[in-house]
Amino acid sequence: MNALSAGLLVRDKMGDVICVFKVTPEEPERFEEIGNELKKLQPERLEEEPIAFGLKAWKFTKIVPDEEGRVTELEEKLASVKGVQSVETVQVSRSL
Repeated sequence: MNALSAGLLVRDKMGDVICVFKVTPEEPERFEEIGNELKKLQPERLEEEPIAFGLKAWKFTKIVPDEEGRVTELEEKLASVKGVQSVETVQVSRSL
């Protein structure tokens, strides 16, 4: 039995995680403008999500390295976009 088959070797790369965030604008009038700014962060997917009474949020999905602080870093970047009221982490799951 060698170290590899015994599971004793540590992988040199942790892999990736898929992060999904809900990004809510301060004002409905700025929805499209915020969407254009979010596109600059190169999401894997960017979708409109109805909230209520005609209000919408953006559902922002991006794959990031599974390293300490990377999800928080992305959340902070999203929150720093002008006109964003709030950012909620909806889901974080390991990528295959």
